[in-house]
Amino acid sequence: MQKWRHPGGKLRELGAEALTDSELLSILISTGTKDKPAEDIANEILEKFGSFKGMANQPMEKFLEIKGLGDVKIIRIAAAFEIARRIVNQVLKEHTKQ
Repeated sequence: MQKWRHPGGKLRELGAEALTDSELLSILISTGTKDKPAEDIANEILEKFGSFKGMANQPMEKFLEIKGLGDVKIIRIAAAFEIARRIVNQVLKEHTKQ
């Protein structure tokens, strides 16, 4: 089995569904810090909030408590959540029309 250096390579080769929640989140985080890789930051976020669902609608201040997360990374995560929310709303709207 191949060991990817970054989850992006794993996603490219196996597809997004093959990645763990932590790996997907680390792609959004992109780079870590000198002492903490992106995957470690992603793990810490998921431990703090329990799941993607637990992360949803959290205030930015809660994310800023995590070392290695700054405004740009938090904004990127917030944008991804908003995209997901809009997809869900569109699917629900289409489903109720049937």
